[in-house]
Amino acid sequence: MSDMTETQKSGLVRYLPLIAIFTAAVIGGFTLRDYLSFEALRDNREALIVFRDNNYLLTVLVFIAAYTAIVTFSLPGAAIASITGGFLFATFPGSLFNIAAATMGATLIFLAARWGMGEKLAAKMEASDGAVKKIKDGIDENQWSMLFLIRLVPAVPFFVANLVPAMVGVPLHRFVISTFLGIIPGAVVYTSVGAGLGDVFARGETPNLGIIFEPQILLPILGLCVLAALPMILKLFKK
Repeated sequence: MSDMTETQKSGLVRYLPLIAIFTAAVIGGFTLRDYLSFEALRDNREALIVFRDNNYLLTVLVFIAAYTAIVTFSLPGAAIASITGGFLFATFPGSLFNIAAATMGATLIFLAARWGMGEKLAAKMEASDGAVKKIKDGIDENQWSMLFLIRLVPAVPFFVANLVPAMVGVPLHRFVISTFLGIIPGAVVYTSVGAGLGDVFARGETPNLGIIFEPQILLPILGLCVLAALPMILKLFKK
């Protein structure tokens, strides 16, 4: 009886990080929406610039920590955070700060999901037979392509791209590398939008957050998607 109780407690402990992330996401979605918005950035832009000029290193550290928390807890405002990185630090090194923070946040979600349920689910898929096993084998054979695709395709929600790899047993190093490299195109686009916010503020306009779906941006990204999928396509033709 005691052993069963300890096992149950151990199982509950494994889910605590996911529960904490889910709880913070729900609470943050209701309480932080007005603070993580373009309007908040616009209204506080002068104070942010003054603080950055007087405390550059501290601003970088606080920004990366805040962006990491936004991604980790799936809070609203990830796009605004990317734009803020460009506004405060220009396209470069702003892009580097954005990519680093997003990668760290994504990795924390990945680890929480893998520790909570991903390892068990991946093991069950590996031990199963029939269609489930074939799906797992297909994923394992094309992990790099799959990982880059879900990062490059703009329509795939970021949190989905963090959770799915954890559920199918993707190794940590593959997840981190593919995340860091895969989010570069989108991160550079949004950071460059933020770098031009001065003119946007001067005109009293709002930034175009849908710019990534415009042809001159979307077509090159789709080209990268085709390159990422090419190994899978070649394997399919060989079979």
